[in-house]
Amino acid sequence: MNYSDYKYIDGSMFEGFIRSGVSGLKRNIQTVNDLNVFPIPDGDTGDNMYLTLEGGIREMERERSHILWKKAGALARGMLLAARGNSGVILSQIFYGISTGLGEKEKVTLPELTQAFHSGVNRAYETVMSPVEGTILTVARESAQMMGFADEETTLGEYASHLLNVMRDSLENTPELLDVLKEAGVVDSGGAGLLMIVEGAAAAVRGESEAEDIQPAISGTPKLDLGLFTEDSVLEFGYCTEFLLRLMRSKVDVERFDENVIIEYLSTLGDSIVAFKDGSIVKVHVHTMTPSKALEFCQQFGEFLTVKIENMMLQHNNHVEQLEAKKKDMIPTVKKSRCRYATCVVASGEGIKAVFRELGADEILEGGQTKNPSTQDFLECFDRLNADAIFVFPNNSNIFLAAQQAAGMYTDSEVYVIPSRSLGQAYTAMSMLDISFDTAEEVRDSFITNMEYVATGMVCKASREYRGGELSVSEEEYVGLTDRQMLSSSPDKVTVLKELCVKMGIAEREIATVIFGEDASEEDKEGVRMLFRELWPDKEFYEIDGQQEVYDLIVILE
Repeated sequence: MNYSDYKYIDGSMFEGFIRSGVSGLKRNIQTVNDLNVFPIPDGDTGDNMYLTLEGGIREMERERSHILWKKAGALARGMLLAARGNSGVILSQIFYGISTGLGEKEKVTLPELTQAFHSGVNRAYETVMSPVEGTILTVARESAQMMGFADEETTLGEYASHLLNVMRDSLENTPELLDVLKEAGVVDSGGAGLLMIVEGAAAAVRGESEAEDIQPAISGTPKLDLGLFTEDSVLEFGYCTEFLLRLMRSKVDVERFDENVIIEYLSTLGDSIVAFKDGSIVKVHVHTMTPSKALEFCQQFGEFLTVKIENMMLQHNNHVEQLEAKKKDMIPTVKKSRCRYATCVVASGEGIKAVFRELGADEILEGGQTKNPSTQDFLECFDRLNADAIFVFPNNSNIFLAAQQAAGMYTDSEVYVIPSRSLGQAYTAMSMLDISFDTAEEVRDSFITNMEYVATGMVCKASREYRGGELSVSEEEYVGLTDRQMLSSSPDKVTVLKELCVKMGIAEREIATVIFGEDASEEDKEGVRMLFRELWPDKEFYEIDGQQEVYDLIVILE
């Protein structure tokens, strides 16, 4: 249907425009991912924005009312929980602000829509501690500012056309506001993602959108060989049981319902229990031999929206090696006993995660380059830790905002997000873990002080050519960087490591730790050992088989 001549937006139109916008982004995810400032394989902005919106769409679909403010509120709630990566968090805040700006209106005129847009921009700027211009924030702000032309006679077609022109101009100008974009010759990826969403929505206004199923863009369900669980097999691991339960007012007091009632009962049936309440919906996960008992118990509180039951023995037989690796990181069987302090470290790579466990980390949350945990992942982690004070190490600038957003939403504990931007900072801080202080603030300050003087560098293969500053990088060369600054390049990774260490100031350091990636060969390892034996024999040298993706080598200098 063509809405170009309409002069308002109601709930049904809003949902259709958003779905078309998400489809527009989905078709261009890789394009957005490729707008990476540095030539390293960590571009995931498109994925993060899509997964954030996908969570919002799912929540909006559950909202049966077609009233505008209810649809917008549901979208915002879902996005807040699904948000991942800086771009996803900022996008979720924009839509949250739009939702609050709409008030409780059943439909809005285009001037009222502009005011809600301004509310979204203001909310996003308030969320980011140090807003940077030349990013998605700029594109959203400049677009909102230029939409003041709309009045009661403006049509949706005119509004959408003007918004697209303004947004394109703003996006094209982002390299003029941010030097790193100009050096790389790209526009801001988050701003580009926002433009893709608006282009998709504008197509729906014109009646040109094609409906697409909104499904996760990352990972798929592997095909199982049913022959691996036969009539003679023994069910050892039970069933992975997951469901969404809608609490019903006819059965319980929805507002006062405590999900711990479910956790306590399920602990008698199985393990790997998570029960997380969001409004009137409870998300439940349990590994049990008797899923029917779990379903029967929970149905006394509400009715099921979705149910998934999978034979874990069949999954095990299909993926023995993968399951053994994942066992180390399984969600604890039940919420832990209340404790004073707990730590959550974001890390990826079995070797790295093992090191953090040895250093005393209470929870390892899977994440890192291209693997950004969502706000809900953090919330569920905090719930499992069950501590008076929780200290979170994001270890990546693209994860920091999601951790902060989760910390602001969580009410059962004081959550302190340690501003760790690299694994090295968390490694050093956790190496000197001391929770004997009288207050949580003293523990936090100790962590921050301990990681203050560490330097972390990374070596990986370039994903494309790059020209910036004094560096000229050819595709497939290795690059060395630290704190998002490119410092060295060479066809040889050990040569890159050497130059990186020199520029990081190894001469003034005492300890060097090198973490080897999942593809590191014995030749690579011996080359690194020889480098330190010959050039820096006075340094304490340690090595870790980190098994991390993306980065072939990580070096920590203390």
